[in-house]
Amino acid sequence: MLTYLATALPRFTSPGARLLALQCALRADSRGHLRVPHGLLRGLRLHGRTELWQELARAHWLHLPELKSAPVQVHLRDATLLEHTPGRRTRCHAAHWALHPAPLASLTTAPPAVRLTALVLAAHASPHGQHGVDMDILARLCGHSPQQTAELLDQLVNTHALSAWHHHRESDEVRWKLPHQQTQIRPTVGPRRRHVPEP
Repeated sequence: MLTYLATALPRFTSPGARLLALQCALRADSRGHLRVPHGLLRGLRLHGRTELWQELARAHWLHLPELKSAPVQVHLRDATLLEHTPGRRTRCHAAHWALHPAPLASLTTAPPAVRLTALVLAAHASPHGQHGVDMDILARLCGHSPQQTAELLDQLVNTHALSAWHHHRESDEVRWKLPHQQTQIRPTVGPRRRHVPEP
């Protein structure tokens, strides 16, 4: 769904709008309709952010809803959205996971840009502890330039969500280490950037 949104939305759609669109896409029924409770918006820390709905409406991705209604009645404009996606139950589980994306689930008070970056990293986390994704893919899914994405990765290190991260220049791969991992990430090529927390 993150890949779909990276294609369906304009390149520099804001992180808050992307988080909102992700929840809408995962919760919509087969006709692209859904109800968004105000509690969900508060949980996302996007309650009252009228400009995010307007941003998605300007992108022709949804019809601008009546935001004073409770819950907010939403109609997505992309009729092809649900044709090639998993079933409703699977998408509902994914929507819940996206609110607390293990193993980077402790950032609920962080700004949307940091939360979205953590969500994309969590979606690419490996159960074997070797976490990696191409910088181009990471930047595209986050809707940022590579430089902005690097700054957000620095913020994840500063908040101790990550222990370290490396960008391998030749392969363009970003690899990261979670705080509870014991093994070091060893770059195969000299890293362009290396971030290790203060002892």
